[in-house]
Amino acid sequence: MTEEKVNVLIIGSGPAGYTAAIYAARAGLKPVLYQGGQPGGQLTITNDVENYPGYPDGINGPQMMVDFQKQAERFGTDVRFGLATKVDFSGYPHKVIIDDKHEISANAVIISTGASAKWLGLESEQRLNGMGVSACAVCDGFFYKGQDVVVVGAGDTAAEEATYLSNICNKVTMIVRRDEMRASKIMQRRVEKAKNIEILWNTETEEVLGKDEVEGVRVVNNVSGEKTEIKATGFFVAIGHKPNTEIFKDFLDLNEAGYIITKSGSTKTKVEGVFASGDAQDFIYRQAVTAAGTGCMAALDAERFLAEKEDELEEEEVAEKA
Repeated sequence: MTEEKVNVLIIGSGPAGYTAAIYAARAGLKPVLYQGGQPGGQLTITNDVENYPGYPDGINGPQMMVDFQKQAERFGTDVRFGLATKVDFSGYPHKVIIDDKHEISANAVIISTGASAKWLGLESEQRLNGMGVSACAVCDGFFYKGQDVVVVGAGDTAAEEATYLSNICNKVTMIVRRDEMRASKIMQRRVEKAKNIEILWNTETEEVLGKDEVEGVRVVNNVSGEKTEIKATGFFVAIGHKPNTEIFKDFLDLNEAGYIITKSGSTKTKVEGVFASGDAQDFIYRQAVTAAGTGCMAALDAERFLAEKEDELEEEEVAEKA
């Protein structure tokens, strides 16, 4: 096991991690950033991003993350490949193990590990991901304005996405596995009020149709066994997200879904000197721009924390000399 000491360690890339790196580097904190298992985060599987400020003509998701990385590196961020596999926040400085073989002691840690969308597990779903298959209606719904789309799911997320899409799409078909929805009553009422939303009960997706882009969906009724093909250009999977926070559960407070709980109005966790940003702690908005915002907050919180630590050390030195 090799060992290393760093000032600020950022775990994870994506808009949150890279923005934290930009701010931390500009503040002279010499951040080290490990990109994680999916360098660039979820935007690397997003073809077109049109709702991020500063890109009037839109931008390709992977290219956007390359731009973020270049900007972080320009100010001195040490960007590395590697995955955080274990942490120990029981003492100070904080310890993080990378790839089970490299131990880092960090004065401050910024967690930007994000969350991963849950998928149905279909080959066609993965093959057409970004070509009509999406896990975010707010991100990609605009591309299907006036078209027919399908939403899979029965919870609040699915109901919210279907309602959002109903305002811009011609027709929204919801695929629900059971004979009832799990969504809250108020969200169900919103779905029922939308005249262009149709719900297919007791129905499951068998295959997403199309060669190079989504052309439709084949579904099967799990009671009768009847199969139906639905014409659609967009297929939205809304069965939830899983935050990438498993390695932190023994040291940080997580909510029931696994998102890191931060103190109101900040990115501070229950452990002093550990901060959480982006989708690892945000289960409400989950947008690139909000992730970037919390990345900025995390860097500023870390800067203030380290300044206070430095003041404490100076006071102790003065007291010892006296």
